[in-house]
Amino acid sequence: MQITLAAKYIGAGIATLGLGGAAIGIAIVFAALINGTSRNPSLRSTLFPQAILGFALSEACGLFCLMISFLLLYAV
Repeated sequence: MQITLAAKYIGAGIATLGLGGAAIGIAIVFAALINGTSRNPSLRSTLFPQAILGFALSEACGLFCLMISFLLLYAV
């Protein structure tokens, strides 16, 4: 019983490591947006929607990791 509980906590902890990857991905996306906009300000209207798409995809991966973590903690 206690081994199963420990495995749940370890699995949930490992699943939350993906949130760090999502945070790094979001930082890279917006750093690239700032870099591209500072190099060529006229491309802002082209770069911004792509940055928002990159942000959304990275955030979706992070939320998926968080959902898996909660499922391991409370549903299994």
